[in-house]
Amino acid sequence: MAKTIVVKQIGSPIRRPEKQRQTLIGLGLNKMHKTRELEDTPAVRGMIAKIPHMVEIIEEKG
Repeated sequence: MAKTIVVKQIGSPIRRPEKQRQTLIGLGLNKMHKTRELEDTPAVRGMIAKIPHMVEIIEEKG
């Protein structure tokens, strides 16, 4: 089984650059306090690193 991480949106995309909004959508997040379980890959980690003020990693599995 692949390693996964649970990510939660903690910041609003209102008044944020379009690139940051698109990154949230790419992670599958679009509403406040929504969580997603994502595969732990360098691409996903890079997307999280681009918007650390809007997301938090809740838990790492695997």
